[in-house]
Amino acid sequence: MAALALAVLIGAFVNTTEARARTGQEVVKIVMRDPGGSLSVRQKEIRSLRRSGRRVELRGMCFSACTMYLALENVCVSRDAVFGFHGPRGLFGSLDRDAFEHWSQVMARDLREPLRGWFMAKARHVRSGVMKVRGSTLIEMGYPRCAPPRP
Repeated sequence: MAALALAVLIGAFVNTTEARARTGQEVVKIVMRDPGGSLSVRQKEIRSLRRSGRRVELRGMCFSACTMYLALENVCVSRDAVFGFHGPRGLFGSLDRDAFEHWSQVMARDLREPLRGWFMAKARHVRSGVMKVRGSTLIEMGYPRCAPPRP
């Protein structure tokens, strides 16, 4: 019951839009405010997005499990977006060593270099709070920049 209440609470703070692109009927997922959530749930969503080929635009705040969208091929990043990275955590505290290593690998597996190396060396060891990275930094690392939104 507590997990359900937490999921509802997290859902209240997620601001994601599904929009039709102006250039056709492509469905685009636009992330404006996503504090994260369950790694296993996000992992399933990533697989579904990968199969569909749907484009994901990361335009606002993207923390925790939201950063797993960066593993997608069809993703873009806004210069002004803010990403918050930390290591895997259990719902009620830290994970044992094997689980920590497993979920660290899951989180980093499909990230592009040099982000993957940085995450494994530094960000995954953050146990409280997040390490913030601007979208402009990820663009410098090779992630595609989102086109400015149309008025």
